[in-house]
Amino acid sequence: MDSQIIFQLFLAVFLGSLIGLERRYKGKEAGLRTYALVCLGTCLFTVISFELMRLTGLSPSVNFDSSRIIQAVATGIGFIGAGVIFRQSSGIVGLTTAAGFWATAAIGVAVGAGLYLLAASGTFLVIFVLICLGPLEEKLLKKEDDIAKH
Repeated sequence: MDSQIIFQLFLAVFLGSLIGLERRYKGKEAGLRTYALVCLGTCLFTVISFELMRLTGLSPSVNFDSSRIIQAVATGIGFIGAGVIFRQSSGIVGLTTAAGFWATAAIGVAVGAGLYLLAASGTFLVIFVLICLGPLEEKLLKKEDDIAKH
């Protein structure tokens, strides 16, 4: 059981680091370490919740629901994400970082729950969105701007 948990922790760090690497490559402040820690932390909370449920068993005197820990993680990450969103004269910044934290937290939960294919697929999709949809969005908006000018 311990080797399984160690694997989950390392996998969470690896998947979070992949997302953080993309963010650091784009020059964002929240990068490799931040995303790795978000994924690791949420994985830890999830593993702890499952382990506590296993340790307490199905005792009728214990009222334990692992989904509450997942809800608390989502709320906590939302709070952290809100702290990176700022309004500047150029517009609102940090929305993608906040959304990235939220998605990375979900990946950590998936790893902690043993849903490895889901976690890997989610990581791939997050990186796809960050790499591919940004340039696509810029091209579409540029075309709309060009049309509006004529």
